Amino acid sequence: MDVEAPKDTRPAPAPRAKGMHWLLVAINCGMLTLGTTGGPLITRLYYSKGGHRQWLSAWIETAAWPLLLIIVVASYITRRARDPSAPLLLTRPRILLAAVPLGLAMGADNFLYAFGLSYLPVSTSAILISTQLAFTVFFAFLIVRQRLTASSLNAVALLTIGAVVLGLHASSDRPAGVSRGQYWLGFVLTLGAAALYGLMLPLVELTYKRAAGGGRVLTYALVIEVQLVMSFVATAFGTVGMVVNNDFQAIAREARAFELGEARYYTVLVWSAILWQFYFLGSVGVIFCVHTLLTGIIIAAFIPVTEVLAVVFLHEKFSSEKAVALVLSLWGLASYSYGEYADAQATKKKAALSEAQAS
Repeated sequence: MDVEAPKDTRPAPAPRAKGMHWLLVAINCGMLTLGTTGGPLITRLYYSKGGHRQWLSAWIETAAWPLLLIIVVASYITRRARDPSAPLLLTRPRILLAAVPLGLAMGADNFLYAFGLSYLPVSTSAILISTQLAFTVFFAFLIVRQRLTASSLNAVALLTIGAVVLGLHASSDRPAGVSRGQYWLGFVLTLGAAALYGLMLPLVELTYKRAAGGGRVLTYALVIEVQLVMSFVATAFGTVGMVVNNDFQAIAREARAFELGEARYYTVLVWSAILWQFYFLGSVGVIFCVHTLLTGIIIAAFIPVTEVLAVVFLHEKFSSEKAVALVLSLWGLASYSYGEYADAQATKKKAALSEAQAS
């Protein structure tokens, strides 16, 4: 539970620690993958089979936050076994307070996404959400000073063009019962959700850096504590919206009218909560283990999978415009990934050359 984040200035980790680190990377990438593909599909299933509550959908995205308590408690028990005076939480109060506005931003982002998806097919929403990589590149440059390269700028341009292509043919894939105005509202809200999430990722990384200040070690348990606060605040934000919108009173009525049956209505909500918790937990885990932009890459990389699953299970149309936008998105992803790989190789060669000259 207390695996440390890798730092370039430290000596090479022991084989066991290195193996644990890569196991953590694999687990978090797996959770992010499941959440990225499964979360949007099951949310759209809720809407397509008779669900109409956007605030409920937004609330569900972080409602499984109590699952994080299992990790926090396990970490505390482990630390207490080694040191009876170990504190209950590793995170300083100042950092936990900094997680509160991030939680509010997460809650707002959940609502923008849930509202947008209620008017859009999953295949369209997935392509629009892929633009978060462009926003992440921009905000990571401003906030955590990650370098802009030709490949990242090319990716931004291609992702932007892909969104424009979708916008020029916005009326061709409207779900049944959705007006043109509602479709455009969903289009704009989904882009807003992508922009807000692109801002949140570097802010979360900055919070981790602040948490590791003063000689403190940044551990996975500390990351989970920050995520716990963010998810709790986001859920509280959604709870307020549900109370104002009378969603709690409407759940039983909506369940009885659900096309798949009342029992499956609650099954859809439970699995939605689990898959979205995988998404958020995987996101912060990848940021902790590697960096912000890898999270954006994984989300964008699984767009084709989400597209195919939406066509197979939800019987959505896959128009030529979506195909063009998808190709542009994948092209942008490939451009960015190649640039990152080339930079990493150049850094390794430079480090090896410096060591050779020093010896």
